[in-house]
Amino acid sequence: MLVGTVVGHVWSTVKDPSLSGLRFLVVQPYTLGGQPTAETLVAVDPLGAGIGERVLVVFGRAARHAIGRGHDIGFQTAVAAIIDRMEFDNGASVGPTSAHDRPPAP
Repeated sequence: MLVGTVVGHVWSTVKDPSLSGLRFLVVQPYTLGGQPTAETLVAVDPLGAGIGERVLVVFGRAARHAIGRGHDIGFQTAVAAIIDRMEFDNGASVGPTSAHDRPPAP
């Protein structure tokens, strides 16, 4: 699993029938220190996360469980949680969006 920030949506009119009615998000993995990365992934969003929100993304069996359609689905990446807050041992905290982040304690 990984923590990431929602940076976009994916729309598709032609797709595998098992994906009908599902919402897709583009997620950029969170990096320590908040350094930007060019890496992105697409995840099914059963929870309704929005642009800029931090999410917990799961893969494989956990993703299929989070999507809630059993194992006969053509997707293995899903948003399992919308993050309220993460805290690190150096005093830094990460909020639901970058505007809520706090730097490490001096």
